Amino acid sequence: MIPRVALPWRNGLRLRVPSGSRGCCRSAHNTLRNDDGRPIVISPPLVSLDIPDDWAPSPAHSCFSSPISSSNEQTATVIDGKFIADEIRTRIGSEVRRMKEGIGMVPGLAVIVVGHRRDSQTYVRNKMMACAEVGIKSMVAQLPEDCTKDQLLGALSSFDADPSVHGILVQLPLPQHLDEGKVLDVLRPEKDVDGFHPLNMGNLAMRGREPLFIPCTPKGCIEMLLRSGVEIAGKKATVIGRSNIVGLPTSLLLQRHHATVSIVHAFTKNPELITCEADIVVTAAGVPNLVRGNWLKPGAVVIDVGTNPVEDPSSEHGYRLTGDVCYEEAVQVASAITPVPGGVGPMTIAMLLSNTLDSAKRVYAFT
Repeated sequence: MIPRVALPWRNGLRLRVPSGSRGCCRSAHNTLRNDDGRPIVISPPLVSLDIPDDWAPSPAHSCFSSPISSSNEQTATVIDGKFIADEIRTRIGSEVRRMKEGIGMVPGLAVIVVGHRRDSQTYVRNKMMACAEVGIKSMVAQLPEDCTKDQLLGALSSFDADPSVHGILVQLPLPQHLDEGKVLDVLRPEKDVDGFHPLNMGNLAMRGREPLFIPCTPKGCIEMLLRSGVEIAGKKATVIGRSNIVGLPTSLLLQRHHATVSIVHAFTKNPELITCEADIVVTAAGVPNLVRGNWLKPGAVVIDVGTNPVEDPSSEHGYRLTGDVCYEEAVQVASAITPVPGGVGPMTIAMLLSNTLDSAKRVYAFT
């Protein structure tokens, strides 16, 4: 007789389990059976539950399908991420000069890029320019799209062994034939200035632990809230999106700052009912204009991490960047909001520079 195995359900719908992980499930059940053949624990391995967050497209990419008010007046304060980032970069530059004058050393950042994605090339170019502005030494390893895992790990090992390199960044996403998780596992936590290594993420999640590095975008979001005088402790916060890069670490970081955190993802039912209770909303779904004005509690603070290209024939490049939030509606409801572009993006780069400086200080015991 074949033993019955419980399958994950949500609201009467059986969840899709990735085909590649079924063997993993089967193996786990086989090792957790008692003498009569029945499984002792029927919970499957967590990775077998990992399915993509495929967000349904926003019903309208334009705002004001349902105007919030007839006045259309902006009430929200704009949180200027570029201004805050410039101030931070100025202070980083001063510290780098002080380090060079004091011990003759400067921080070093290495970036590994695989392939020639235009967005990745742009991001890397911006990071290299930012390094040059503050005096951080930077270097780039450019690998072909079809490079092997061994070639990538070879570049990683080379930078890992270089004492002048204090931070290593693998530009994501990688081509599909390369396993991002295995690459991050090889990266030494002491040089993981992106903060994605499982050890750094684990220490971020655990009270009483201090990660060597906090992921740059979440760190930048919290820095903007603190520098804008936004109280986090005791407030309700909703994070929209649960990626390993932004959503997950942002939710963990908000909890470390004593917020009560809800997470909204592509499988959440009635997400607007959850979001409209939040004092702080951080959205990183990657869906233009997903968050409408009626999703927001009056007076909420909105951090929009989304950077989505939307076709615009009138623009010089044929597209414009927009966030996950319908900005024109949100500014009538929120008390403060970040713009796109000019909000979270500059802060992410500033936090990368800050993490790289911290790493060099730690290596040289420079205070």
